[in-house]
Amino acid sequence: MTRIRPPRHIVWSTDTVDLSDPFQRRWYIRQILLHGRAEDIRTLDLDEVEALLDHLDLPSHLHSLWKRFLERRHAQG
Repeated sequence: MTRIRPPRHIVWSTDTVDLSDPFQRRWYIRQILLHGRAEDIRTLDLDEVEALLDHLDLPSHLHSLWKRFLERRHAQG
């Protein structure tokens, strides 16, 4: 079990998140993309974000932003 104590600016409804639970992990990644700071976003595995992006139910403007960023990341690599 991988439990973390997330920062309050990302998660305010619970004290811990179990990142070994796929639902909680997806939810936490979504929270980071919605409310995270640059230092929070740097902790994400961008390959995992890319794999989950269409399942995170992000607002359309954020989904588009991340989709373009991840596409350009591959084009430059």
